[in-house]
Amino acid sequence: MNPTYNVKFWEIRANKTSQGPGKPKRVVSHTVRWTVDTREKSSTFRTKGLAESYLSDLRQAAKRGEAFDLETGLPESMVKAKNARTWFAFAVAYVETRWPHSAAKSREGMTDALSNVTPVLTSDRPGRPDDEALRRALREFALVPAGRRPAPTPEIAGALRWLEAASLPLTALEDAKHARAALEALALLLDGSAAAASTYRRKRAVFHHALDYAVELEELSANPLDRVKLRRPKSTDEIDRRAVVNPAQARELLTAVTYCGRTRGPMLAAMFACMYFGGLRPAEAAGLREKDCHLPESGWGLLTLEKTKPQSNKRFTDSGKTHDDRGLKHRSEKDTRQVPIPPELVAILREHIERHGVGDDGRLFRTRTGGLISGSAYSKVWKEARSYAFTPSRSPLLSLPGRTTCATRPSRCG
Repeated sequence: MNPTYNVKFWEIRANKTSQGPGKPKRVVSHTVRWTVDTREKSSTFRTKGLAESYLSDLRQAAKRGEAFDLETGLPESMVKAKNARTWFAFAVAYVETRWPHSAAKSREGMTDALSNVTPVLTSDRPGRPDDEALRRALREFALVPAGRRPAPTPEIAGALRWLEAASLPLTALEDAKHARAALEALALLLDGSAAAASTYRRKRAVFHHALDYAVELEELSANPLDRVKLRRPKSTDEIDRRAVVNPAQARELLTAVTYCGRTRGPMLAAMFACMYFGGLRPAEAAGLREKDCHLPESGWGLLTLEKTKPQSNKRFTDSGKTHDDRGLKHRSEKDTRQVPIPPELVAILREHIERHGVGDDGRLFRTRTGGLISGSAYSKVWKEARSYAFTPSRSPLLSLPGRTTCATRPSRCG
């Protein structure tokens, strides 16, 4: 590889063809153009979406400070993926490429999905480790960037050697039977039972994107999943009406939360109130700061959401802790979201600040030592509060804390 950092990008060019006299020209393809140390490079795609994705990958690589190869015109991470001859080698290179500009939860989902399909895309080679060993080798070692990998145990090292030797060629995925086998693996949970439609859809999207990347690198002629039809139950956005509480039941729950423990419940009551009255996600509530709150003495208030504190495994976060400091979900980094809040929530938040104060960083909701509240901690409190507020016959009601309530989704409450 002859490296250089002198790279410039151009706008995507639409290629058109004539349809006959008097008719407008039709776009038939899109070309990504860039220069590497004054050498012009290009790559043409059938759709604008593929071209934009490819250009985005090139720009991200340059932004990370990767060197570009003079001969191929590709950044180092793409060269590794293009030179991969097996699915396993390609998956490792793909993760290295996508990791820097993915959120912790996206990294976890990507690793999980690829760990499901990689053991399936192997030949019948003797000495196959058990499925648990293969999964651990992939999730904890192979499918994380090199700088984050722990020292491999003998079991993991053996599983990795087997995967390297047994992995099918990347081009084998053009055979429909291998693509179908991978999708079948995504449709099952670890215990062999059927995965929920939403789980399958999420994992399939990861696998589909990885194969799109292989198409961009011209390692596959087309995405093989587009030719495989796997019948799965359709997911729906319909909410289980049995799980939706009315305002009176919600207030019962919020009162019950204050009876959970000497300090934990009372400190969490306002956080749950934000989820109910304001429709905040748990990560948004965890990141809520005093300066984000306009809490007048009377009337409606306003929350200006800017930061979230999503929780994930330390292996996937940038901070090396269980929570990352990020912007709002599905929005650009500096976007904010304004949430009008009713007087009842204004009063709850004013009382919370007066009674419990705020953390050193201004956060409203924290542990007694100032740390972030884990998902398991507030789920435990919520479960206990439900046992106080509801009888077993009403057990489906709001089984998990979240945004689906009568206050935030009135159209779903009948």
